[in-house]
Amino acid sequence: MRSFATAARLGRACAVVILAGLALNVALAAPAGAAAEYPTRAITLIVPYPPGGGVDAMARVVAQKMSEALKQQVVVENRGGGGGTIGTRQVARAAPDGYTLLLGHTGTISINPSLYVNLGMDPRKDFDAIGLIASMPVALIAHPSFPAKSIAEFIELARKSPGKLNVGTSALGTGGYMCAELFKSVAGVDVAIIPYKGTAPVMTDLLGGHVPVAFGVLPPALGNIASGNLKAIAVTSLKRSSLLPDVPTFDESGMPGFDAVLHYGLLAPAGTPKEIIDQLNFELRRLADDPEVQQRIHAEGGDPMTSTAAEYTADIDKEEKKWSDLVKKLNLKVD
Repeated sequence: MRSFATAARLGRACAVVILAGLALNVALAAPAGAAAEYPTRAITLIVPYPPGGGVDAMARVVAQKMSEALKQQVVVENRGGGGGTIGTRQVARAAPDGYTLLLGHTGTISINPSLYVNLGMDPRKDFDAIGLIASMPVALIAHPSFPAKSIAEFIELARKSPGKLNVGTSALGTGGYMCAELFKSVAGVDVAIIPYKGTAPVMTDLLGGHVPVAFGVLPPALGNIASGNLKAIAVTSLKRSSLLPDVPTFDESGMPGFDAVLHYGLLAPAGTPKEIIDQLNFELRRLADDPEVQQRIHAEGGDPMTSTAAEYTADIDKEEKKWSDLVKKLNLKVD
């Protein structure tokens, strides 16, 4: 009998050891304090711009893979208007429960706070950063009939007709718009910036020849550039785009140091439980190592990025300082 009792005690002890080991493995595999019950239903990922732009493209890459990782659907909703302020404000006022997220973008998070007089929110106070996703340059894109083939020729045309050369961009405060303003300031030229409601209508008018040239993100233009329906003159990053290796940078084109790259990240309403933020950051960083995700981001004209929540917060502050200086210098304001 004693031998059976001893065997039973040993069996229970082994079971405890095995279970402890399994618990340790789980702890190492998941973020500390991850909310085991989250998510239990679909998550809404708000894109504060119309479909077809760079923000929308990044959201759809993330949504698909996060749906698989979280075992719940991540649904992308486009809520455009007000240069990205309407959708962004809506997320700021949403319940901080992890079920409404924002695809953050340099324009809405780092530019709009200093550009808009009555923004109705403070991105630093009203959001909790989750993590960075990608960066993407803007390109100067033209209709094939546009005579300029380089930045130097573009500047020469602009100087011959001050204020008469129309340049299309996405909405006020977006990356494309601010890149156009930065170009005007650095090059010392007077061009008429024509802001549209989104990237897609800019491309439509560019293809139709209604606007000769535009600053825009690459995804909506790549197919038409490849087919010759549009041409890319230069990109705003310090290094060439892997998708357009023959297109020079502004830095290479006589504007040394010109650097205007947009950053994309994931944010939640302020007050979202840290356990949920940590869990989402953990999954987001795992996505950055996924070859398929990397390939899709590159295909959209971007470069994958990853960060902690704190690092994304610091990046927002850094970008806000950079763009607010330009807004103040040019005295730009939107009511």
